[in-house]
Amino acid sequence: MTADERPPTRLVLVRHGETEWSRAGRHTGRTDIPLTAAGREQARRIGVLLAGRRFSRILSSPLSRAVETSRLAGFPEGVELDDDLQEWDYGVFEGRTRADISRDIPGWTVWSHPIVGGETLEALGRRADRVIASLLPIGGDVLLFSHGHFLRVLAARWIETEPVTASRLELWTATISELGWEQDRRVIEAWNAGSNGPTS
Repeated sequence: MTADERPPTRLVLVRHGETEWSRAGRHTGRTDIPLTAAGREQARRIGVLLAGRRFSRILSSPLSRAVETSRLAGFPEGVELDDDLQEWDYGVFEGRTRADISRDIPGWTVWSHPIVGGETLEALGRRADRVIASLLPIGGDVLLFSHGHFLRVLAARWIETEPVTASRLELWTATISELGWEQDRRVIEAWNAGSNGPTS
């Protein structure tokens, strides 16, 4: 099959299952927090939802909560680890909740304030752009296991809007979202599928 004959690349996004920190609303960037028992069960449910689907490639963040979600979802082999799929580096805000931070910095959000000692929103957007650029030539459905804020920014960049658009795309743990096409325009086709509601 030539490049012209390949179906266009679509991105199937899976946010990892619940962790203790996600349940508590703590910003979890590079800290390697494992899944809870509930998170492991959520990951198995993701596997049921994805059963029978074929993927051109399967990639995961190297952090254990994403890798374990991929394994429990039925993809123990052939998963490529990609550092660009890691979560936002929250710097000095790592491990803290928004309510806690707002006591020191009123009105604080990751979307509106500098991330001291961490990654800027603009840098996160550039990282998402690298992922998109590397996957667009692949063709077919590409499965990604990653993290809440990163996947939100990835979706914003997929539809060619500014990274801050991600602030309007709430993403729950253990959900499936799909980025595809309407004719020649990149669109969000599905969001937060497979969940009964937020758990974090």
